[in-house]
Amino acid sequence: MRNGKVVIAGGTGFLGRALSTGLMRDGYDVVILSRSNNVSHPMGIRPVYWTGKPTGRSEPWHSHLMDASAVINLAGAGIADARWTASRKQLIKSSRIESTRAIVEGIKALPADRRPALLLNASAVGYYGPRGDEIITEDDRPGTGFLSQVCSAWEKEANSVKKLDIPVVLLRIGIVLAGTGGALPKMLLPFRLFIGGPLASGRQWWSWIHIDDVIGIIRFLLTYSGVSGPVNLTAPNPVTNREFAAITGKVLGRPSWLPVPATALRLLLGEMADEMLLTGQRVIPKKMMSLGYTFRYPDLLPALMAILR
Repeated sequence: MRNGKVVIAGGTGFLGRALSTGLMRDGYDVVILSRSNNVSHPMGIRPVYWTGKPTGRSEPWHSHLMDASAVINLAGAGIADARWTASRKQLIKSSRIESTRAIVEGIKALPADRRPALLLNASAVGYYGPRGDEIITEDDRPGTGFLSQVCSAWEKEANSVKKLDIPVVLLRIGIVLAGTGGALPKMLLPFRLFIGGPLASGRQWWSWIHIDDVIGIIRFLLTYSGVSGPVNLTAPNPVTNREFAAITGKVLGRPSWLPVPATALRLLLGEMADEMLLTGQRVIPKKMMSLGYTFRYPDLLPALMAILR
């Protein structure tokens, strides 16, 4: 039995490909919006072309939003794909704001009785900014810094669709761990070269989540009515960077004692080093835990073992 139509913007990226594949296997009719017509997909989905920008007029792709059970917006330039120059930071922010605005514009263009039932819009735990050892839940305020500003503006844009009586779920995603794609392969390289270890002091908190639980939570949200607002997509047990390094070394059978100096990271990555590697957030998925979602990987050791072994 089919479960309805789900439209995914950004469905050809690292997370979008895994999510769209999983939803198709669940029986959903998946539509992917892509800026490229020449993107392959493991399930044979042919993407629907869009520019990812609002135009102020009717666009052909708008019709694909019609009668959707949900629209899932994952679109946006990669946060860690390049050094944060002024132009790169502008692209990171504008790509998220414009794609979200385009989706809201497309929804508004539809007849009221044919609009999607739900919008799930990506955000990130960077919303909370650097918070030291403080335990963070969905109830907490936004923080400071570039990523917090981006996430706040991104979420504000998504929330504008609530004026159309469409519920919005804001997916505040942590570090997604998977065998291919995402941040983990880059993190593993030093360990494979026997030079792995914590970053600077290693005391900063890393809120992580296995990709299977990202997909599991989104599946849950598609079927559990009444959920709206921010939802932290993180495992229940975040770890410090030092703990992350130790567990990674244990799983790989590699040393994990050689720290990377903060000055070296700042020299290599600039501002990105401070916001993404040298500070962090101790985020707890309070809402998903209260809703009764069962995490497949609540702890880091079995999560990494499942990925790496």
